[in-house]
Amino acid sequence: MNPNRLNLNLSFSLEGIPVQAVNMTCERFQRSIPSHSHGSGSYEIHYIPSGYGELTSNSHIFHIVPNTLFVTGPHVEHAQVPQLQEPMLEYCIYLKIKEPLRRKKEAPVMESFTATPFWFGPDTQGIHGLMHQLFNELELRPIGYLDQARLLLSQLLIYIVRNYQNARAHQAAPVQSSLSDLTSVIIEEYFLYEYRSLSLEELAKRLKRSPRQTQRLLLEYYGKSYQQKKAEAKMSAAAILLTDKSKNITSIAEELGYSSPEHFSSAFRGYYGTSPREYRKRL
Repeated sequence: MNPNRLNLNLSFSLEGIPVQAVNMTCERFQRSIPSHSHGSGSYEIHYIPSGYGELTSNSHIFHIVPNTLFVTGPHVEHAQVPQLQEPMLEYCIYLKIKEPLRRKKEAPVMESFTATPFWFGPDTQGIHGLMHQLFNELELRPIGYLDQARLLLSQLLIYIVRNYQNARAHQAAPVQSSLSDLTSVIIEEYFLYEYRSLSLEELAKRLKRSPRQTQRLLLEYYGKSYQQKKAEAKMSAAAILLTDKSKNITSIAEELGYSSPEHFSSAFRGYYGTSPREYRKRL
């Protein structure tokens, strides 16, 4: 889908709670979004189907990978930086929610949504297809498109809350012993010592699993995708190597396995928000 911005005033209600969709965007990020927040009753739903980047919120850094969902509610400071080699495509929906003075019935979906001012994690509910359909309805405007858009927005809120519940259930569940000590050692030593030539296929081979199973294993036990673990390993090594003033940027890039100093510098800036040279000056 081409980048698009839809300025709306589309109102609907879910469980008796009025909601207003103020605007929606679909954008391939080529720019950084400075830190900002929104006022009371304001929520932004962000879904990234492809590409990579970084979210900073409340002094915490979150690495954005394909199929990332995050929600920023009232007064939550957040900033976004795309990875320039593979910038993220983002669907963003800005909602205003007004709590009624008197509630006549229970509202479990809306209560859960408004009680979670910030959430970040992988989508488990198939939101990508829903977002694509929603934007198509509003762009093409077939008969009944406004009613269909209201239904899709209601469904989106339900899916988001189901993501919250799935994450809480996963966190509450006891970790099974299927990740043996040997398996954890293989994984951790691979990222720690072989950051120059990291390969999902090679790690999967060592674990005697398929790449898909290895991806699932990393998400389950470390809460990170392979790409997140890879970026973390390379950038952690880069920060240490930069403390050695005898090494120039070109040699560090080569030691980390980057094809060029420019590629390394771009990846470093995407991760830390500053260039390797600027980072080194602060040491």
